[in-house]
Amino acid sequence: MLGAFAVWAQDDQVAVRKPLEAYLQAQATGKSEYILQAFSPDANIMFVRDGKYSKMTRDEFASRFSGHPDADEAQRHRRIDFVQITSSAAIAKIVLDYPKVILTDYMQLLKIDGEWKIVNKIFNAQPKS
Repeated sequence: MLGAFAVWAQDDQVAVRKPLEAYLQAQATGKSEYILQAFSPDANIMFVRDGKYSKMTRDEFASRFSGHPDADEAQRHRRIDFVQITSSAAIAKIVLDYPKVILTDYMQLLKIDGEWKIVNKIFNAQPKS
C-alpha cells in the first residue's frame, strides 16, 4: 500500500505546481487568464499596505494585469521556494524578485474536484533600497 501512496503523492507534487506555474506565467506575461486558471473563483488575495489590512477577490486581482509583460521583465526573477502537501491541502511559498521590490507570496491550495486551485494568497512587498 505504501507504493500506491508514493505514486499518488508524486502525481500531486506535479499537479499542485500547475496553478503555481500558471500564476508565474501571469506575472511574466501580464495575461489575466492565467490568474483565472490558477485561482478558485472565490479566492482571496490579502495583504497589508501602509499598515492597513486589505483584500481583493480573484477577479479584482486579475483586472490588474495589463495583458503585456512589464518593461523590466528581463530583470525579474521568480521561484517557487517550497510546496508542502497534506492530502487535499497544500501550501507554497513563491518569491518574486523584481528590480524595485521583493514580493513574497504564501499560497494556500486545495484539490477541488480532482484539480488543484489556489484558494488564498497572502503576500508581503519589501521595497529595495
